[in-house]
Amino acid sequence: MANPPSEPAAQAAWLARNAVDSLPAGALEDKLAAARDAGRPLRVKLGIDATAPDIHLGHTVVLQKLREFQDAGHVVVLIVGDYTGRVGDPSGRSKTRPVLTGEEIDRNAETFRRQAGHVLSSERLEVRHNGEWLDMPAEDLFRLARTATVAQMLERDDFSKRYRAGEPISVLELLYPILQGYDSVAIDADVELGGTDQTFNLLLGRDVQRAYGKPEQAVLTMPLLPGTDGVEKMSKSVGNDIGVTDPPEEMYGKTMSIPDGALATWWDLLLGQAPPTGVGPRDAKRELARRLAARFHGDEAAASAEAHFDRVVVAHEAPEDVPEAGFATTDGVVHVPAVLADAFGISRSEARRLIAQGGVRLDGEALEDVDVAAERLDGAVLQAGRRRFVRLRRQA
Repeated sequence: MANPPSEPAAQAAWLARNAVDSLPAGALEDKLAAARDAGRPLRVKLGIDATAPDIHLGHTVVLQKLREFQDAGHVVVLIVGDYTGRVGDPSGRSKTRPVLTGEEIDRNAETFRRQAGHVLSSERLEVRHNGEWLDMPAEDLFRLARTATVAQMLERDDFSKRYRAGEPISVLELLYPILQGYDSVAIDADVELGGTDQTFNLLLGRDVQRAYGKPEQAVLTMPLLPGTDGVEKMSKSVGNDIGVTDPPEEMYGKTMSIPDGALATWWDLLLGQAPPTGVGPRDAKRELARRLAARFHGDEAAASAEAHFDRVVVAHEAPEDVPEAGFATTDGVVHVPAVLADAFGISRSEARRLIAQGGVRLDGEALEDVDVAAERLDGAVLQAGRRRFVRLRRQA
């Protein structure tokens, strides 16, 4: 990566070049100029809702922007929402989120913090938990609650839709954006980053800072990465995500499955450039998949993942290393859905559907029968879908 510009105007333009919004206009440049004059780095905040543990590629869009701030000499403050996680961020939600236990949130927060190290530098990084300051006396909470109105809260698109539909909105959820705003007060945030679905919360943080006599933060919003379906934003709950700790073969294979229409967006948001010219979508996906696998697992693992994909998906062959799974029989006949359920952790009904849809193969041949002679299974490679394989061994 080229060295970031040092002059405030040029650096502000460089940092905001692929953001959706830099709000208010000129605020980031003003913050950079003031910090330069004071001889200090900016304090750049990102809040993490710890109700889900793993970082996926969608999270890395904002994390990469934070890394650019670090590379420009600024300090990133990662706020682990161990306290706000007990509320649950309602952004983009059509209903109240389930409440997790404190132990679950703490475990998720530690996993998230560790995985963020795949993108962020350990230098110029602070990791804070908002439980440090949000476990406040009721009098302080009442003061904080006065910084916003219910009318303001109902301006949020997700709240207004739920209100019009007569769906419940808890008072606790209404407090979430205010609590997030107080995080900016507590750590003296100069800049806060988030996805476009966080715009309301980020701007409300400025109101909370002003109410406490603090300088108001600049806001930078980043695009939302569509998931592997190319439609909805990447989300583990939707099932269209690729985790940064996913095995390289899985990361490569899932990337190859994205629709052609999402290709340019993935290249732009994840690699910061346009797809290569003069090549078709398949080869552009291959290059994207290689780069992503190499980024998180190294060049050797990326090359191995590509070879695995070509062997299993393109040539429809079994992988070189196939785990073994045992099966037992008393009458010489084996019920295959039961074997699939044990081998791949799926239900028997799902296993039967896979067989009916032609998604189960035995030594490369489509399996149509649900009951098969044990001799036919012993030593054979059982395949479910494109990427799941086991070699079967009869147990005594």
